[in-house]
This record gives sequence, C-alpha cells and structure tokens, in this order.
Amino acid sequence: MAKVIEVRDLYKLYRVGDEIVRALDGLDFSIYEGEFCAIVGTSGSGKSTLLNMLAGLEKPTKGSVVIGGQHIETLNEEQLVKFRRENVGFIFQSFHLLGTLNALENVALPLSFRGMSKEKRLKKADEMLDLVKLKKHKNHRPNQMSGGQQQRVGVARALVVDPKIIFADEPTGNLDSHTSEEVMSLMQQVVREQKKTLVMVTHDSHLATYADRIFHIRDGNIINIEENRRKETVEGGLSL
Repeated sequence: MAKVIEVRDLYKLYRVGDEIVRALDGLDFSIYEGEFCAIVGTSGSGKSTLLNMLAGLEKPTKGSVVIGGQHIETLNEEQLVKFRRENVGFIFQSFHLLGTLNALENVALPLSFRGMSKEKRLKKADEMLDLVKLKKHKNHRPNQMSGGQQQRVGVARALVVDPKIIFADEPTGNLDSHTSEEVMSLMQQVVREQKKTLVMVTHDSHLATYADRIFHIRDGNIINIEENRRKETVEGGLSL
C-alpha cells in the first residue's frame, strides 16, 4: 500500500511563562492509502495539535509532514489553502453547517470555491447525500434535522470534493451514543467503499475501535499503535 502521510521527527514546542511545553515530542509514523486511523488521547495529550499539523493548520517547531509526496510544512499560507482545497475533507464536532442553507446547498458549498457550475455542484451534492442516506432531507435546513442527520451532511460535505484524505475532529462529540455508533459505521463504510484515507481524533476509546489502527498519544508521544483486528458489520455482510 502507498503511504499517504509520512510524519518524521515531528516536534511542536510552546512557551508557557518560563516553561517550554512539548505538545508533540518527536513523532515518527506513516498512514497508508485507504486506511482508517484513530488518534486517541485525553485532553492535553497532543492529539488535536497533531491533527492541526497534519492538516497544515499549524507549523511544526521541527520535523516534516509529507502528504502525497508534498512537504506541507514548507508551504506558505496561500499554497496551504490550495493544498487543502484540492486534497482534504474535514468533518467537525460542531457540524459547521450554514443555517440559511439546506442540506443540498451546504454539501455543494465547497465546490463553489472550485468554480464549478451550480448545476454540476448540486448534482454532485445530491449523489453524496444519497450515499449518506439523506435522500428525504435534501431540502431541510440544519434546524430541521437531528444532530446525527446534520453530521451525515457533514460527512457528505467532506466527500463532495473527492479528497485524498479526510480529517475528523471528535466527529461524534455532540451526539448521543447510539447516533455516534451510526455515524462511525457510516464513516467506516465510506472508507471501504470510496477508498478514502480517514484520520480521526477522539478521546473515546470505544469509538476508536471502528478504525484499522489506533494511535494512542500521551504527553506528545505516541505510546502505542494498535492494529485493530475486530470484525465489523458493513452493508453486504461481514468483512475483516
């Protein structure tokens, strides 16, 4: 399998008063094409800082982040915006849907930044909402949908740009446990069927079991990488 993300000797240091805090303390790892990885840790472990580094939202103090063969730590802000637009989809904890737009329009929005015609944008958004099983809710605004439905819209919006990588930051943080399981199953299915690479940050060890590999992070160090062998139920039966 091809490497999609390569992290080498990655450090992020912050000065807090007279102290130097090592938010990330020399990380080395790779993530492969079509893989679902979970980064798990408590608050303050460095997991969100790591996600920000991988997405090019923060610059490392030292080290490299190579995505699709490109050193993103060397890119300027304009180049990073272009890189994210062309390669990355985001799923957020708080959905970040626009209340004045319906589900279809929210999903189509990222495509408008690519100069795609309205007709094509809405057609593609329509396909993505079918994929996440929201056929009946396309014309609903966020306040007419449940939290789980809104997060499905969030997943569809991340997919509509056909990203190489999807970053998910506590994607079920605002959902109840049953709805969380549904959204995790959907994300797992998307990775399998769409051959996407998904990197999720979570504090929830149980939700992390949906991933292929689980990176346990503490005090800016990856203390364990767990290969997950559990069987999962996806449409079409059981698979490993």
